[in-house]
Amino acid sequence: MNKNRSRALLLAQAGLIAALYVALTYLSAYFNLSSGAIQIRISEALTVLPFFTAAGIPGVTLGCFLANLLIGSPWPDVVFGSLATLIGALGSYALRKNRVLVSVPPVLANVIIVPLVLKYAYGVAGEVWYFAITVGIGEIICCVVFGQLLITALLPIRHRIFGDENNK
Repeated sequence: MNKNRSRALLLAQAGLIAALYVALTYLSAYFNLSSGAIQIRISEALTVLPFFTAAGIPGVTLGCFLANLLIGSPWPDVVFGSLATLIGALGSYALRKNRVLVSVPPVLANVIIVPLVLKYAYGVAGEVWYFAITVGIGEIICCVVFGQLLITALLPIRHRIFGDENNK
């Protein structure tokens, strides 16, 4: 594949991943699960996509940034929530050779960053350690459970979707 076509493919994949992240976040927001002490943001399952393609990194990061803007999150959540997603995606990409470990970095990044955002940007009453537990449970559901299901579903068709970037 030539260099321009490869860049175009990665850009298209990142855009599609970002759009899907936004749409899934809206779905979670509809059920009041995209922000707050209890959150199960279905879009977080997409943070495992760096297992397949580097386009997953800008895709989920841009998706998180746009989703947080569009659902009306306070600016610290837009900035630091997106930063947590970026850190998680970079970690997932670094661990892409291990299918199970690829789910761990997004969970850790969100457990460390999001509780502080909840406490100080949203002013949610409660303790940071409690938010770490509740956010962690939601991230485990989305990144580990749903993320691994997503990997299982995409493995047989990965070449048609992601090209030859990370042949596994």
